[in-house]
Amino acid sequence: MHFQNELKLLLMSQYSLLYIVTDEEERLEYTINQVIENDCNNFIYSWDFIDGYNNNPNYIEKANRSPLEALEFIETLDTLTSKIFILKDFHVFMNDIAIIRKLKNISKKLKIINSHIIICAPEVRIPFLLQNVITVLEFPLPNVKEIQLELKRLFKLMSIDSSKYSQSLSFAYKGFSIARIRRSIAKFVSSQKSLDDITDYILEEKKQLIQQTDILEFYHCDNKLEDIGGLINLKEWLKKRSKAFSQQAQNYGLPSPKGILLVGIQGTGKSLSAKVISQQWKVPLLRLDIGKIFAGIVGESEERMRQMIKLSEQSAPCILWIDEIDKAFSRLSNNTDSGTTNRVLSSFLTWLSEKETQVFIVATANNILSLPTELLRKGRFDEIFFLDLPNQEERVKIFQIHLMRVRPLTWKSFNSQHLSELTHGFSGAEIKQSIIEAMHNAFYEEREFNTNDIVSVITEFIPLAFTDQSSVTALQEWAKLGKIRLASKV
Repeated sequence: MHFQNELKLLLMSQYSLLYIVTDEEERLEYTINQVIENDCNNFIYSWDFIDGYNNNPNYIEKANRSPLEALEFIETLDTLTSKIFILKDFHVFMNDIAIIRKLKNISKKLKIINSHIIICAPEVRIPFLLQNVITVLEFPLPNVKEIQLELKRLFKLMSIDSSKYSQSLSFAYKGFSIARIRRSIAKFVSSQKSLDDITDYILEEKKQLIQQTDILEFYHCDNKLEDIGGLINLKEWLKKRSKAFSQQAQNYGLPSPKGILLVGIQGTGKSLSAKVISQQWKVPLLRLDIGKIFAGIVGESEERMRQMIKLSEQSAPCILWIDEIDKAFSRLSNNTDSGTTNRVLSSFLTWLSEKETQVFIVATANNILSLPTELLRKGRFDEIFFLDLPNQEERVKIFQIHLMRVRPLTWKSFNSQHLSELTHGFSGAEIKQSIIEAMHNAFYEEREFNTNDIVSVITEFIPLAFTDQSSVTALQEWAKLGKIRLASKV
């Protein structure tokens, strides 16, 4: 409804050149017709490159394969009635100087006769010379109510009673276009499966939607909160928000959580924590390779950031995992790329602050001191947690978790207490590696491994806390200043 009101306002205010971003041409035309039918007195002319003007019997195939002629045709029509000209995929022709000049000339005449050109395109691609005369609008994907009406119509046509699943399906299909919903339902019905299986089917459809791009990765995870040793404060915080995306939470008046930033020493469980949130909250996990945002062509990085935001919002509710965000937005990189990093960061920060969709950001960083201060300001993330090296109690739990995984029947025979005492300064990842190394040694000697094998590995192991002591100490000292919440109990 917001889009319809905005479009109506622009039409009434004589905005002559509109650029609407969408790939749902059929639904856009239907929406424009609704606006015109209810509030305006306009005739609609629709043009595409192959068929020319095709919705008026007097002008069938007029200006086909000729974008310049399509504009010239607009000038020839009478000025007695207001008109709307929908030009599909016209953005691909707008770098031609003849098209640019023609659009500029025509815009003046359109204002006089109260007519409008609407360029329908799946992406924003406006030449600099036209930026002052074109107004851009984003055509949103269907909301829950629109999806519900479409599903009701589809299932009625198929004589299927879907009343039991109406609300859940409407939320599950959020982020899909109407055309994609129709194809999805048709495919599901053809598979002759029960409606009880449709939620898993929709999740698979969302996975395919994500895989069509090379920006986001649909990440499957089987880990649970119990697989993390320690980090009690972080786990309690996550448990309290496990139903934050539910309808009950919305009815209660709770705003959707924005996200968390996990900062800490390498190997302390930042990435694992990001994965388990998806399992704990029962929502899909999308992983962003932040390096893929930064492309070589000028302007493409910003466009990729917009695509990433759009894709993640289409998949909401979801977890968006951004690993090692400090490597992308390091303060040092801002001066070496003609401002690209600054522009991408600005878009990202604006989204973090203003987003209302159920996309929970989980960003991880090894070195918070290299991150721009704007990213750490209150309001960007709900909380910033520091993951320190595990204390002795946590190390016992970490040994037990990994030993239970590789020796579910005999893990109690290992002296986890003694091993934890020997591994002061070890990260969780280094503890896991010491067990794996001990297993390799014993396997080579064709015998079962034991506590002594792990002890032997530990005595020769040099953890990161020793090899990069200055960086680790600096991070720990910064965390003690109280500017960040500790993930573990002190």
